[in-house]
Amino acid sequence: MGRVLAVTAVVCATAAVAVTALVIRRHVRATVRWADAYAILSDLEEKCATPIMKLRQVSNAMTVEMHAGLASEGGSKLKMLLSFVDNLPPVVPSWTISRDEEGLYYSLDLAGTNFRVIRVQLGGKEGRVIKKEAKQVSIPPHLIVGTSNDLFEFIAAELANFVASEGEDFHLPVGRQREIGFTFSFPVKEHSFSSGSSIKWTKGFSIIDTGIGVGLDRRQLSQQNGDDITTGRRHCQLRVVGEDVVVELTKAMERKGLEMRVAALVNDTIGTLAGGRYYDPDVVAAVILGNGTNAAYIEQVKAIPKWNGLLPKSGEMVINMEWGSFRSAHLPMTEYDLTLDAESLNPNEQIFEKLISGMYLGEIVRRVLLKMAAEASLFGDTVPPKLEKPFMLSTPDISEMHHDTSSDLRVVGEKLKDVLEITNTCLRERKMVVEVCGIITRRAARLAAAGIVGILKKQGRDASTSDNQRTVVAVDGSLFVHCAIFGKYLEGALREILPHEVFETIVIKLVNDGSGLGAALLAASHSQYIEAKES
Repeated sequence: MGRVLAVTAVVCATAAVAVTALVIRRHVRATVRWADAYAILSDLEEKCATPIMKLRQVSNAMTVEMHAGLASEGGSKLKMLLSFVDNLPPVVPSWTISRDEEGLYYSLDLAGTNFRVIRVQLGGKEGRVIKKEAKQVSIPPHLIVGTSNDLFEFIAAELANFVASEGEDFHLPVGRQREIGFTFSFPVKEHSFSSGSSIKWTKGFSIIDTGIGVGLDRRQLSQQNGDDITTGRRHCQLRVVGEDVVVELTKAMERKGLEMRVAALVNDTIGTLAGGRYYDPDVVAAVILGNGTNAAYIEQVKAIPKWNGLLPKSGEMVINMEWGSFRSAHLPMTEYDLTLDAESLNPNEQIFEKLISGMYLGEIVRRVLLKMAAEASLFGDTVPPKLEKPFMLSTPDISEMHHDTSSDLRVVGEKLKDVLEITNTCLRERKMVVEVCGIITRRAARLAAAGIVGILKKQGRDASTSDNQRTVVAVDGSLFVHCAIFGKYLEGALREILPHEVFETIVIKLVNDGSGLGAALLAASHSQYIEAKES
């Protein structure tokens, strides 16, 4: 009996030791796991840091590139494109928009993987915008990497359907042709106010001509749009590049039997600038912070050495910066940014855009979480399969997680489960995810602020003067509109960079759908019927 008890005791002791050892091993593994995860987080925070000195370096570099881009074509990483918009309301009588515009006008806003068609009934100086209707259309994934002909054919068909739904509240005088302002939010070299040749497609578009040849990976776009393609090939050539996009749209409308004249070709940022200034005369610049990003501002023609035309009466010209292509050694780049760029459809291009625009922020966060999962077992011993797929995590997703104020971060848990199929996450894991979202979002907003200061510096509005004037920057874009913390981070950075008395004069003003309204207003101000009305 005693021997049995002794054996039992030994067995129990051995089991206890084994259990204790297992617990210790698990504890050690968990400790190491969290230490590794926090090390990755700490490294990310350090590499993404945007202290005041770095922000000033970025803004100064932006100003230097602006000067270079205005001096000569190709002299800068910034294209600094002339817009042929040589004045803004409410300046002199020769101005582009007089605020007296009347009638029915349309606008088409092609800004990314969606486009908007808008119609407005203008009532002149007293009535302003009497009525406005809009429709947003998603572009099918196959057209984003398809041919230019198919893309414009689809756009023209949707536009024709929208025109067909025109109600009784909209009035077109008998015998007149409908007119439209075309917002084309890609780099364009304008030849006149209503014509321009595209330079290249950005924001993930890969418009092709006759086929697909061996070359660049298309995985980024296909997976973002839900396709099964994991490898791809690069286009042979871009058909629309170098061609007049107004001619392309006009031909497509004619094929659909739609009689409509393109009266204005503008960039979305210029449209936002015009739309913002229509209501606020102190607007001097505009920034788009959405799926893509860009900026435009008012420049003195005498400060544009590459301008060879006649001096406009206003002495001003609106410049489309195409600031997404800005790059500088002062930009805080990480390993995640470098690999994202290398694997993109346009490596070594649009670096600023890849750091601050809505198209890429979710993907950067995904790449960080993937490293944490692979090297620190953040979500368990195996890497979640969905986390390995590019562009599975969108910027709206990270915005919702970052704004989660619940005590258990319930929204974060739901997003991880619904989007990435990561279940049973603990609060500590969710907090880690929120930290990553915050670091990437904060860096983007603060860099955008540095870019804005670069513009103000070029305009001479960044320093204290005896008569500090009110300065308004019109802003639009889904990232700024739907991610509330982004705007707070941006304004916080402006407060740090600028002298207090200057910051107090700066207004960051949301102009909802400014580009669409601005394009319609510019179409109205350049209507073919203006002379008939005036006579």
